[in-house]
Amino acid sequence: MQQREPSASESYFWPSVWAIGLHVLVFAMLFVSFAMTPELPPSKPIVQATLYQLKSKSQATTQTNQKIAGEAKKTASRQTEVEQLEQKKVEQEAVKAAEQKKADAAQKAEEAREAAEAKKAEDAAKAADAAKAAEAKKTAEAKKADEAKKAAEKQQADIAKKKAEDEAKKQAEEEAKKSAAEEAKKQAAEDAKKKAAEEAKKKAAEDAKKKAAAEDAKKKAAEEAKKKAAADAQKKKAQEAARKAAEDKKAQALAELLSDTTERQQALADEQGDQVAGDFDDLIRMRAAEGWARPPSARKGMTVTLQVSMLPDGTITSVSVSRSSGDGPYDSSAVAAVKNIGRLTEMQGMKPSDFNRYRSFKMTFTPEDLAL
Repeated sequence: MQQREPSASESYFWPSVWAIGLHVLVFAMLFVSFAMTPELPPSKPIVQATLYQLKSKSQATTQTNQKIAGEAKKTASRQTEVEQLEQKKVEQEAVKAAEQKKADAAQKAEEAREAAEAKKAEDAAKAADAAKAAEAKKTAEAKKADEAKKAAEKQQADIAKKKAEDEAKKQAEEEAKKSAAEEAKKQAAEDAKKKAAEEAKKKAAEDAKKKAAAEDAKKKAAEEAKKKAAADAQKKKAQEAARKAAEDKKAQALAELLSDTTERQQALADEQGDQVAGDFDDLIRMRAAEGWARPPSARKGMTVTLQVSMLPDGTITSVSVSRSSGDGPYDSSAVAAVKNIGRLTEMQGMKPSDFNRYRSFKMTFTPEDLAL
């Protein structure tokens, strides 16, 4: 595996760290050595005596004083020498201690350098192990990727194989369907040919049957025409007889009318008024039937009586239920049918005496009257 070249900052990083750490260690050792330096004994003061000769003293006193001064001078000189020796000894011990501390510091610095080198070697070993582990991981991943690629290729090959098998199967099925379709087509052609022959045979039989029926119908029509002609002649004869009888009756009625008394004429007028009333009742029923909306509950046998009010010009002003049929929707439909008439223009030519009965009158309706 190709290793990555370290950058300049990575190359100087660890040496710089070890150098800074070594300097810090040396300064710490020097500080400790100075702190542990023994304190020197305080130097004794050198006594210098000066002898002044007093004029007022005697010669003996002077000699005595000179002698004392000499002894003191000798003592001071010896003491100074001792102190100087002690001072020199102390200085030598201090120098020796400083050299010992310096040696110890150098030894510790060497030990720190060796530890740093050992640490550096350990880090290098760890880096090498990490590189080996990364290489092994990369190799494992490459192997795994290769295996996955092979598995994918195998899967693709299996899919392609299955697809080819499916295509072959599908093609075989299509061939079989095509063959079956051709066979079915051939069979259908034969069946159609056979059916056509049967249809032709059947049609010929039906044509023969129709021809025979036409002949029978022709004969029957001729007989019916003959019968109808006879019936028409008889009907015409009967109508002629009826017309003649009506004319005779009309002539007789006219004669009776001319010869009858006033009472007879009034009776005849009443009879004609009843006839006119019956005609208008039928007219109202007919117009109501034209505008009637049949409800689902309407049944034969129902009867509803309506109270109707009308103006002389034939306008219907009000319609109400006088006696119910027992079915509300049917009663309402009958009321609406009469109201929808609106106006009977045929009433305008009626005599006031004949119209009086239509100002307010009752009419009975059944589903049969309203064209159920």
